[in-house]
Amino acid sequence: MAIYFLNLKTFGRAGGSSAASAAAYRAGERIRDERTGKTYDHSGRQDVMHKEIVLPSRFADEEILWARDRASLWNAAEDAETRKNARVAREYLVALPAELSPAQRLTLVRGFSQELSDRYGFAVDFAIHTPRDFPGSDPRNFHAHLLATTREVGLERLGSKTTLEMSDGNRRSLGLQPAINELLHVRERWATVTNEALYEAHVAARVDHRTLESQGIDREPRPHIPRAAFEMERHGYRSVVAERMREEYQARLEAHLGRVAGPAVNAAAESTIAESNAAASTASMSTLRGSAAKPQTLEDIQREARENWLRMRQSQRQAEFAPTPKLGRTHDDDLTR
Repeated sequence: MAIYFLNLKTFGRAGGSSAASAAAYRAGERIRDERTGKTYDHSGRQDVMHKEIVLPSRFADEEILWARDRASLWNAAEDAETRKNARVAREYLVALPAELSPAQRLTLVRGFSQELSDRYGFAVDFAIHTPRDFPGSDPRNFHAHLLATTREVGLERLGSKTTLEMSDGNRRSLGLQPAINELLHVRERWATVTNEALYEAHVAARVDHRTLESQGIDREPRPHIPRAAFEMERHGYRSVVAERMREEYQARLEAHLGRVAGPAVNAAAESTIAESNAAASTASMSTLRGSAAKPQTLEDIQREARENWLRMRQSQRQAEFAPTPKLGRTHDDDLTR
């Protein structure tokens, strides 16, 4: 079943991030960061299905070789920033439907990347990854990293910061809405183009960017295990953070089941009481052996009804509470499915 996932993250100097490092890792290449002199070599990766740089459509007839070369593009992105806390790149991480073919997934990602590039004027360096082959990984975990520059692309170099990087005050002066609306727009657009791709592939599954509550789905959202905790468990170590998150999820799930079970328990208890009274009224005392059985109290009946109901839901609860490696988090390029 196709799932919806889109996560936006940023790379900045303040956090020690390098655009060259991020690009090399996602594309599975060897790139030297000219600013720091460090070389990042990820050319041994085997899970990169496709990688491509997308530029705004207005440059379709221009060569712009410097921007179409990965090392050149991201070194230009680093060189364009002078502040020690500058933001050098943005990334859109998306889950790709396993129901689509490789060619259909590529068309989906390429089209969405072009839409983003045309809207904001930046370059998009995307890489499509296959599921990792290690214990506990999800074989449906196809996903894509869309790494975008924070500056607009020009014929010879990167230009001014995109509108995404502007403060809300500056955006208002240009007649633009707060930046949060851009994220909401992108989330909705990813759902739309994904569903269009599923429709064209004659796949019945659909995704939805809205919250469970907005969709009218009454269940607890599954926990998102952070990358560091996921990596610890993947390598055989215990993660207190992951365990606590699962325990908290279990507590929320139990509370939710209790709220849902309330009406069902009362109905079951009333039914049990009615059946018990009916049986008692028709039973003959002469057929009883030994002393008469002690009738159940209302509390006993309610407790038994609740336990029966919870046991009935056990299989569903276990299915929902399967250990989650990504969403989120997780490994940089592994989504919690």
